[in-house]
Amino acid sequence: MLAHLCNSIFDQCVSDYHKTDYVDAPHTNPHSDGSFEFLLYEKNWIDTVQWHLEDIVRNPEIDPSEGLALKRRIDKSNQDRTDMVEYLDSYFLQKYKGVMVQEGAGINTESPAWAIDRLSILALKIYHMNAEVLREDADASHREACTSKLNTLLEQRTDLSTAIDSLLNEIEAGRKYMKVYKQMKMYNDPALNPVLYKSNG
Repeated sequence: MLAHLCNSIFDQCVSDYHKTDYVDAPHTNPHSDGSFEFLLYEKNWIDTVQWHLEDIVRNPEIDPSEGLALKRRIDKSNQDRTDMVEYLDSYFLQKYKGVMVQEGAGINTESPAWAIDRLSILALKIYHMNAEVLREDADASHREACTSKLNTLLEQRTDLSTAIDSLLNEIEAGRKYMKVYKQMKMYNDPALNPVLYKSNG
C-alpha cells in the first residue's frame, strides 16, 4: 500500500539526516530522479531540515541577526514544503484523471498529498520522541511520559496510513474525487503582503 511506502521512505530519510545531524549537510537521494519515491524523499528532507532549524532558532541565547536569518530561511522552507505538496498532488491528479467519478461521489477534507505531508511530520515526531525515550540523562518519569506519547504517535501513524490508503482506493474507484486548492500564502507575496508592498511604494 502507498502509505507503507511513504512511511518507509520517510523513516529512511530521517535516519539518513541524523548520520550528520547538520542542517547544511549535503544529501544524496537514493531513489531514481523523477520517481515518486524520489519526490517523497525530497519532501521529507525539507521537513527534516526545517524541524532542526525550528529547534535552533528557539535557542534563547541566539544572536538576533542570526535568529532573523534563520526565520527567513524557515519561511523559505515553508514555501518549498508547500510547493512540494502541490507537486505531489499534481502527480495524483494526473494518475486519476481518467477515473469515471460516480454519481454522488464525495470530496475529502484534504488532498492525498497534504495527508502524506502529515505522515512526513509524524516520522519526525516518532524519531525524536523515541530518542527521548532512550535518553540516558533523563529521569524515569520523563522516559515513561515519552513512551506514552510515542505509543500515541505510532497509533496515529497507523490510523492515518489506513485513512490515506482508503482515500486513494475511494478515488481510484470513483467514489471520491480530488479537488485541489493551491495554497495562497499571502505573506511571501510582495503584491499581497501590505508590509512589503507599502515599503516598495
